[in-house]
Amino acid sequence: MGGTEGPSTPPRPQRAEGTEHLTVERVGATLVLTLNRPEAKNALSLPMLVGLYDGWLAADEDDGIRSIVLTGAGGTFCAGMDLKALAGGGMAGEHHRDRLRADPDLHWKAMLRHHRPRKPVIAAVEGHCVAGGTEILQGTDIRVAGESATFGLFEVRRGLFPIGGSTVRLARQIPRTHALEMLLTGRPYPAPEAARIGLIGHVVPDGGALAKALEIAEQINACGPLAVEAVKASVYETAGMTEADGLAAELARGWPVFDTADAKEGSRAFAEKRPPVFRRA
Repeated sequence: MGGTEGPSTPPRPQRAEGTEHLTVERVGATLVLTLNRPEAKNALSLPMLVGLYDGWLAADEDDGIRSIVLTGAGGTFCAGMDLKALAGGGMAGEHHRDRLRADPDLHWKAMLRHHRPRKPVIAAVEGHCVAGGTEILQGTDIRVAGESATFGLFEVRRGLFPIGGSTVRLARQIPRTHALEMLLTGRPYPAPEAARIGLIGHVVPDGGALAKALEIAEQINACGPLAVEAVKASVYETAGMTEADGLAAELARGWPVFDTADAKEGSRAFAEKRPPVFRRA
């Protein structure tokens, strides 16, 4: 899928093997992470969080992976935290508790609260993507949803706080009036409305979100990986800067890309009217 890797740089072994609530699949140069707890609408669990974090690390450490797709099994993306467990019913997958003891921040990294993979992350949403699901969504880069998908931050309706980053990030991603309405009413948002306010980028027929996400991933994978990663990094690192500081940071990030062998290969391939062969060099 996409550009061809150079034979002299084989990909590193893939670390992520998944857990009982998170499956991992390699589709060409894309790593597909699937939240897999459909009987609970893919409510967050310890095995899911551990699997997610391992998946982000695996994608970053494997140069053969160009993009990541995050989706959910059973026609649902994620219904948020397991409220029964939160109320004292016991969290599934307690045998993963040692991972949290070793890294108390693991669950926040898994939810992309303050961990950002260097590879582009595309969300493929079907069904419910609410509460913690909408919080994880805000850590993704490109978002596709089936037309019957539902979004929303329901925490205030339960007397809770959306502590996965939404009070900080949402108003930076969509207009403040829409962000505050979503945060303060806790109401559901159908996919067409979520697209209208800018929370998601594509609405497709139900069942088609994964295929569309993989289509976008293939387009990304065909591009120069060093350029893609530098562009993503520049967008995020300059977001809070003044225009002058941002432009200076962009030059510092962008100029080195022009000196790469991949940049020369891209220009040469264009002139020769052939697909480029990028080698991350």
